[in-house]
Amino acid sequence: MLSMTGYGKGEYAENGLELTCEIKTVNNRYLDVSIKAPRIFAAYEDVIRNTIRKKLTRGHADVFISFKDKRERPTALAVDLALASSYVSAAKALKEAFPELPDDVTVSSVLRYPEVLKQEDSQSLDEQMTAALDAALNIALDKLNEMRAVEGEKLKADMLARVETIESLVGEISLRAPMIAKEYREKLTAKVKEYLENANVDESRILTEVAVFTDKSNIDEELTRLRSHIEQFRSIAKEGIVGRKLDFLVQEFNREANTTCSKSNDVTITRAGLALKNEIEKIREQVQNLE
Repeated sequence: MLSMTGYGKGEYAENGLELTCEIKTVNNRYLDVSIKAPRIFAAYEDVIRNTIRKKLTRGHADVFISFKDKRERPTALAVDLALASSYVSAAKALKEAFPELPDDVTVSSVLRYPEVLKQEDSQSLDEQMTAALDAALNIALDKLNEMRAVEGEKLKADMLARVETIESLVGEISLRAPMIAKEYREKLTAKVKEYLENANVDESRILTEVAVFTDKSNIDEELTRLRSHIEQFRSIAKEGIVGRKLDFLVQEFNREANTTCSKSNDVTITRAGLALKNEIEKIREQVQNLE
């Protein structure tokens, strides 16, 4: 069981190349990845996302990448031929306009004109840098998942403890439910006798009323489904990626609890049913944190 919240940091430092990758995740219904990295990694973002998808299925992930390239590289120079040509054409035009001026335009002089000779950016995404990024990214993901697993175990322990409380409440309701029809019959008989005073009571009519009441207030099916949900919850909790399964199961829990409260017609069961719904809601909140 994994929490969707966590943090992981991976670092690579070899041969003058230092690269750091940090990942922070929070809750989200689907997997959403946001990458903040230098422009040099722009073409590599799809690879980064695919690597993350292999180890995350849900949550919002913020990925931060930074690097320092201290490797010795030869300086590369580039000539802007179009700009140089413009300078030479301008010089020729001046020579024609002022033929008395000495012509001192040479290759060396053109190279000294502004922006004709430029130093190319020596930083580029080479094989060593992509290998460094892959290493740092996977370290960050592993550390992230370690933290998420620890947090997931805490959530699991809390939810299973609440499931035990739910099971106890279902047991209380199960013990109380069979008594409702009997008490209703006694109350109904007493009221009828009170209204009719000494007249004979129609027992068959009372039995019919009790039968109708019992049918309307019967919660045996709801209690059976709640017990089944409890067993399913414990079984699913043993798996790794459980968020969506438990989210659906908690909805079923809540449906049965609502029906139990609406059909009970008994203060004791209603009170237990409300406590049941409270525990289910707390579990639902925790499930939202699970991958």
